[in-house]
This record gives sequence, C-alpha cells and structure tokens, in this order.
Amino acid sequence: MSKIRQLILLLLVSLYCLQINAQPTQTPYEIVVSPDRPDWTYQTGQKVQFNVQVHHYGNLVPNAEISYEVGPEKMPATMSEKKVLKNGQGTIDAGTLKKPGFLRCIVTINIDGKRYRGIATAGFEPEKIQPTVDNPADFDTFWDQARKELAKVPIDARMTLLPERCTETVNVYHVNLQNTSKDSRIYGILAIPKKEGKYPALLRVPGAGVRPYYGQIDMAEKGIITLEIGIHGIPVTMDAGLYNDLRFGALSGYWNFDMDSRDRFYYKRVYLGCIRANDFLTGLPQYDGKNLAVTGGSQGGALSIITAGLDTRVKWLGAFYPALSDVTGYLHGRAGGWPHYFSDSNLDHNNYQQKLKTIPYYDVVNFARRIKIPGHYMWGFNDETCPPTSMYAAYNMITAAKELSLYQDTGHWTYPEERDQMNNWLLKMLKKE
Repeated sequence: MSKIRQLILLLLVSLYCLQINAQPTQTPYEIVVSPDRPDWTYQTGQKVQFNVQVHHYGNLVPNAEISYEVGPEKMPATMSEKKVLKNGQGTIDAGTLKKPGFLRCIVTINIDGKRYRGIATAGFEPEKIQPTVDNPADFDTFWDQARKELAKVPIDARMTLLPERCTETVNVYHVNLQNTSKDSRIYGILAIPKKEGKYPALLRVPGAGVRPYYGQIDMAEKGIITLEIGIHGIPVTMDAGLYNDLRFGALSGYWNFDMDSRDRFYYKRVYLGCIRANDFLTGLPQYDGKNLAVTGGSQGGALSIITAGLDTRVKWLGAFYPALSDVTGYLHGRAGGWPHYFSDSNLDHNNYQQKLKTIPYYDVVNFARRIKIPGHYMWGFNDETCPPTSMYAAYNMITAAKELSLYQDTGHWTYPEERDQMNNWLLKMLKKE
C-alpha cells in the first residue's frame, strides 16, 4: 500500500470518526455552565447551584443577558427566566430533585441575531435509578429460539481483499455473511494481522445511521483481529452518496420498522447479525479460541451490551453512551433512551399495545440484567441523545464486574482521551491471557 493511499485512508477514517463522535464546534461566544460540585453529583433533596460564564474570545462579556431553563432532562422546564450577568458571570439557584435522576440547566444568549447555548446537568443519586421497562417472563425463551434458528443457517462467508486498505502488517477484507436467511446478509470490514499466529478478536458494532465503514485497522496493527460491521444488509464500501439516498429514503427511520411485532421488528435481524459476526470471527483459523470482545457507541453501545448478553463467547465489552435503554421512561414522567419512541413527538405513533409488547424484548435494560462478563462503560451527564437517566437504568441492572468512566461535561460525543482509555482497556483485557 503506497504512502499516499495510506494517508488518504487515514484522512477518511479521521473524518468518519469526527462525524460520528464530533466534539461541539468552537464559536466566538462560549457559555460555560457547571454545577457547584466538582463531580456534578448530589444527594436527593440537596440543592444545586449552576455557575454561568459568558466568554467572547476567552474574555468575560459584561452585562450579558441570558435566558435559562431548568428542569429534569428531556422534560418540560420547571423554571424559565432571564438574567443579566453584570460581570459576565453569575449563578442560578436551580432547586433539587426528590427522586434519583438528572436536573438540567440550559442557558442561551442572542448576539447579533445568532443564538449561543450552554448546558450542564446535575445527577441526583444516579446509582439508584431503576428501570421502567418490563422484563418479559419468556425473554430468554424468545432469544434462545432465535439463536437456534440462526444456527441452522449456513454462514456462507465471502471475503474480498481490499489491497488499497492493507498495510505492511495487516490484511483488510470486505466481508459478507449470510445472516438470518438466504436473502439476508451482513457486511463488514475485517482486519487481520499478516504475521502467522493466533490472535484475540474484537467486534465493533455501529452507531445509528447508514454509512460506509473503514475497519479498526489501528487495533489490528496491535495484534487484534477486528471486524467492524454495518447492520443494514448492504455493502459497506460503496459511494457515500448512495448511503445518503438510503438514509433519507428507504432506511429513513429504520428503528421504527415493524415495531408492532416482536418477530418482525427491524432490530431482531440486527441483534442476530451481531451473533452471526461472532460466528464468523470465532471460526477464523487465526482466532486464538478464547479472547473475544465487543465495543461500540450509542446504538453501538446498545449492541455491545446486547451482544454480550446473548453470546457467551464474548468475554469483555466496552460501551459508550448506550442507546435503546429504558425507552419507556417517557411513559413514567422521565427521560427515555434513544430513539425516544414515547417522547411527546412520537407518542401518538408508538403508544399502542402491540408496540409496547415488543419493546421489552429489545430494550438494553433486559440484556444488561443478563450480563455475566466484565464491562467498561463511558458517558457524560450532558448527553441529550442518550439521556443519562436511561443509561443508568440499564447500568444499574448489571451485576457483573463493571467500571464506569464519567466525563461529566460531554454530550453525545467523546474526548480523544476517552477513546484511548477504552482501546487501552480492551487491549489489556484481550491480551492478558
């Protein structure tokens, strides 16, 4: 692989990572909001005060007129007012929560017709948050049967070498596997160390959306077989324009497809596809036969927990801000997980008996209950896509060894340090034997 091609591929991967896990863009004006406790965490009944600063090019803005709202995350504000910050900084007395949960403060300022925004979220005994979603009595029977049906379907693996993506030490392939039937395929990018030997394996599962994939070549160069999959049954190496057409066309809102049936729901094929990807990985002659991990963020964070809950071959999992967690929270007066099936804007469409019967078989909470392996989890309190209330509802159900690394000020994005921390943990786990 030429150095020019390597640089181009590295640029594409970097742009992809920025798109999926981008930090907020910098602006001339910045609103910094923070709770008055360094860990952003309080006891129920304990009052929180939010500190606010408005900066322009790093300097405090005198007489800044702000608008602010305070209330439980994703719920209607319980307090909404305006205030002038004489010296560009001030405080907001936000009250408290009487039950475990999260209280969010959103501050905005309008300057020259442009609106700037800052948020901070205080947690109140989040380790005590309990789920709202039902735990079906036949949950295990349903998924046991689904796995048995999948096992009857041949893998029919097809591998195509991608010379332009290979490096001096790693071979890269476009892979497609037969999934739940002869008409259902799953596609991904496989990266295998070239040096002869046996290696641990890592499955990377995707966040929501429709896009191409480039594989986790950096981990393969460190001696890990990696497979990064898509979930939609389409090749993952096509032109970006095609994925845009599908994202806004045939696959728009795919997370809602056939939700009125637990057997036809879109995510059934997706969840089983993750198991099928492990079937392939563990069958590779280069696999060491014992060390398998799964990782991902958002929808991929959900799929990481789900895959580990369904597949006993997985020995470690690393999840960033898992989606699809306690999605019924909205029906109980609090935030529910992405894709917010029962929020005000979706309630009329989804609040039906058949859909409510389907959801518990797919909610991350019920897979979290069944986790038996060590896991590393990461998220922030300011996540507005995957509310921390929903993520804690799942996390608190995990009885296996677990570690939560909080980056409180993050929303639905990660610092580079978080990615490094997760990759280092996965490498340590996968290579410790």
